[in-house]
Amino acid sequence: MTRQAHYNAADHIPAKAGDDPYKRPAFPLQDRLRRLLWNTCWLLFYRPSPRPLHAWRSMLLRAFGASMGPRCHFYPGSKVYAPWNLVCDDGATAGDGAELYNPAPLRLGSHAIISQGAFVCGATHDYDDPNFPLLAYRMEIGAYAWICARACVGPAVQVGEGAVLGLGSVASRDLEPWTVYAGAPAVRVKGRRRSTPAGQSSSSKN
Repeated sequence: MTRQAHYNAADHIPAKAGDDPYKRPAFPLQDRLRRLLWNTCWLLFYRPSPRPLHAWRSMLLRAFGASMGPRCHFYPGSKVYAPWNLVCDDGATAGDGAELYNPAPLRLGSHAIISQGAFVCGATHDYDDPNFPLLAYRMEIGAYAWICARACVGPAVQVGEGAVLGLGSVASRDLEPWTVYAGAPAVRVKGRRRSTPAGQSSSSKN
């Protein structure tokens, strides 16, 4: 199923005669300046912060527009492309080396885990268009889902509640709730037992 892009660079960056479309910026100047400020903050204050200071890093993400639930654990080596497009429910985690490339809104559900070196890719390019515009998609990693180390989630892929994407796997299609996937491209391996910590509902939101 073809999904509608949340952001199409062709609608925001007009083509000019003589321009090389492969070198034209994908975002307006205001957005690029905002990312420059965030990258500077990440380099000076986020990346060098001690590992236990999760609240400090959540505060920095909030300062740039992220919605962070309580007890989120974003480690100092994690990278968020656009905090203003990030919504995290309680207990969401991003390990060292995890990268959230989110030019469009991205939601991490309650206790969703993005492990070390995993990559969530929220954009691609329209390679059938001679202007090669960037296309960015809304995405969601469901509550209690686990994206294992070095796994990749492709553009527009939705990860269901409790789904698991195995080590180094590549998800190019939606992952069904409470199902384990592995491989490149990822395929269903088996079901996962529905389970949540004592006293918590798998559908809880903040």
